[in-house]
Amino acid sequence: MDLAALLKSHFLCHLIFCYVFIASGLIINTVQLFTLLLWPVNKQLFRKINCRLSYCISSQLVMLLEWWSGTECVIYTDPQAYPKYGKENAIVVLNHKFEIDFLCGWSLAERFGVLGGSKVLAKKELAYVPIIGWMWYFTEMVFCTRKWEQDRKTVSESLLHLRDYPEKYFFLIHCEGTRFTEKKHQISMQVAQAKGLPSLKHHLLPRTKGFAVTVRSLRNVVSAVYDCTLNFRNNENPTLLGVLNGKKYHADLYVRRIPLEEVPEEEDKCAAWLHKLYQEKDAFQEEYSRTGTFPETPVVPPRRPWTLINWLFWASLLLYPFFRFVVNMVSSGSSLTLASFVLVFFVEQVWTFSGEVRVGASPRLAAAWGWRSAQSFGSSLRALTQASFQGTAVYARPMLPWILLLFDGGGGRFPLHRPGMALLAVCPGEAVVSRSRPKRRIPPCAAAAAGRQRPLEEAGAPRR
Repeated sequence: MDLAALLKSHFLCHLIFCYVFIASGLIINTVQLFTLLLWPVNKQLFRKINCRLSYCISSQLVMLLEWWSGTECVIYTDPQAYPKYGKENAIVVLNHKFEIDFLCGWSLAERFGVLGGSKVLAKKELAYVPIIGWMWYFTEMVFCTRKWEQDRKTVSESLLHLRDYPEKYFFLIHCEGTRFTEKKHQISMQVAQAKGLPSLKHHLLPRTKGFAVTVRSLRNVVSAVYDCTLNFRNNENPTLLGVLNGKKYHADLYVRRIPLEEVPEEEDKCAAWLHKLYQEKDAFQEEYSRTGTFPETPVVPPRRPWTLINWLFWASLLLYPFFRFVVNMVSSGSSLTLASFVLVFFVEQVWTFSGEVRVGASPRLAAAWGWRSAQSFGSSLRALTQASFQGTAVYARPMLPWILLLFDGGGGRFPLHRPGMALLAVCPGEAVVSRSRPKRRIPPCAAAAAGRQRPLEEAGAPRR
């Protein structure tokens, strides 16, 4: 691992990104709150200001993808349609198979200069999430509850409000409704079979009602539908954690421009048209899996520097007072300083543990922990705590000390344990995962932490 890769994967860099994003996001949300005073006076000025403020937040995530990670995205499209991208309003239909496909959609909007005004069809709960959700609220995003009886009126009204929007925008929509997984795919294809629809291999069955009301509400305002099919070379499985660690991915995006006049207006005909579109998308994905390329001409739109400039501006604005505060704390020598550094040190070890833990002997632990899919630490920890483990011992080796986690499933093996209680001890030793008797020697401090100076099998663990 070279120095740049090591730096990008370091916890302190991630901490800086999080600090700048959260601090700048809350500042921008506060400014957006005050712009509400403009709404009754000049609605279009309110919208233009919030487009710029929204760009200050969303472009930070695009910066991570394009500049920090260096992910490349090659667009395959018709050369005659390419000059129109970014110069017209469009509905972007994107497949929903990867963890970062929404980021690739934002990157597409950024490359053509419409990121600030772009819209999405999102779940209503996201409107209450600080920073991103609040930003979406002020930029008039369209929220839905996934209950069509409630959404039919509210979604239609929200879309009609966009007819006089002063900025060019892409309206991004994932018609599948949720991310592709094998389990969801099986259920989706059972529904397709019950409805007499053709099976799809690489997509879920699209939800047609939201797309139909979007087309009907934005007709004569939106010029075309951009059918976007995303895939990654060499079977890459990109994750947000990988992007944060600076891992470079190689994306291929097939974009077809379909004039909106070709999309039927009647709901039933529009639904049939969308099903046919997804059959074509499935054929493109199948062709890509065989040949590694999409049809049409490959084009690489140039990166715009504004995402990087925006992040550097906020970083220079926010990091100087932060570092000055840290220096003052260190020079003061207070107990608060010591406690803060201990907390940061502990968080770093947990973060490193989440990225480097090796799971081998327990399939249930491997399934619950889910590191192979590189999920975030929070979701993996939540899955871990919800699982039931009977006497599972986990030894992990982070970058600095090694961490021992002992899970007592109610067997009462350790005097200091209550059933189900987890004991954490920092120990130097060999890393191993075991469900019963470990293959390797327990570090002495592990036995001491458990209350006895003896190996695990002597403390009551059953032998295989």
